[in-house]
Amino acid sequence: MSLSAVLLAVGPSPSPSPSGTPTAPAVPSLEDAQESATNAASWVQQNWSTWLAIGLRVLLILVIAAVLRVAVRRAITKLIDRMNRTVQSVDGTSLGGLLVNVERRRQRSQAIGSVLRSVASFLILGTAALMVLGTFEINLAPLLASAGVAGVAIGFGARNLVTDFLSGVFMILEDQYGVGDTIDAGVASGEVIEVGLRVTKLRGDSGEIWYVRNGEVKRIGNLSQGWATAGVDVTVRADEDLDKVKRTLNEVAERMSKEEPWNELLWGPIEVLGLDSVLLDSMVVRVSAKTMPGKSLTVERELRWRIKRAFDAADIPIVGGPPAPVQDAELADPTAAVAPPSVYANSASPQAEAASPIVQPRPAPK
Repeated sequence: MSLSAVLLAVGPSPSPSPSGTPTAPAVPSLEDAQESATNAASWVQQNWSTWLAIGLRVLLILVIAAVLRVAVRRAITKLIDRMNRTVQSVDGTSLGGLLVNVERRRQRSQAIGSVLRSVASFLILGTAALMVLGTFEINLAPLLASAGVAGVAIGFGARNLVTDFLSGVFMILEDQYGVGDTIDAGVASGEVIEVGLRVTKLRGDSGEIWYVRNGEVKRIGNLSQGWATAGVDVTVRADEDLDKVKRTLNEVAERMSKEEPWNELLWGPIEVLGLDSVLLDSMVVRVSAKTMPGKSLTVERELRWRIKRAFDAADIPIVGGPPAPVQDAELADPTAAVAPPSVYANSASPQAEAASPIVQPRPAPK
């Protein structure tokens, strides 16, 4: 006996009672189940090719994005490593007048590589995400408009952060300064101990550490690039023999230029520039030299030491310096010893009466 005959023998399904009492649900027939299965199979058969195409397209986009991202990141890493090897192959310790060291190259390369890799990953993954959404036929116009508005709001609210980040990127790319450089950033000065995309850490002369935001730096004076100038002013008497002074200075300069380690610190000959100024009782002779960056003070101290010893040996006195303090108050102020008559007019002391041009008569005894 078939299932339909059994259902007909049982009779129609009971209808709900007027009192609202729930009744047993109607049992679907086999024909209804077969029809539903047929419709589902037909719908799947009609759309499976579209689903497969969409899935393959999404998979292809993700695979291409992943492979491209890995390839670009590796290319950037190899480029940075090649730049480091090129710098290391340069003879000496300077590159275009710029002192380089291992830590400086490492931090600069790490920062540049991090920025380039982050930008490449953002562009590749962002483009892949938009292509995946487009594959599902999602309207991207509202999404892009919302993202644009959100980006403007975030950029306006975090404009200082964006300014610091962009300034840090350009400072690193342009190599304005690096680890080990001594710079004057306006708001602070000292030796650079770390260069970041947002802040730069400086160590001051007293050992303090300054955290300078890159966006606040309006000017940078790098004292470790190029070369420095060591200048010494020698003050002698106005009647001193200039030929003797110049000859002595030239001997000091020639001897110092040949000795170590000063021959490495000096990037040029020590020159006697001549008279810098002439006064009634003295004259100033200027001595100058180009030195390695950051070594000008060291060279100046040694040069002053040698000049003083050479002048003492040549019996050439060095004059100048601050004037001696005046011990006698009357000599310091000649008018202090003479007071106006009104000061001593009513004085009762004998010294005041003697110094005063107006002498009061004594009263007669009673």
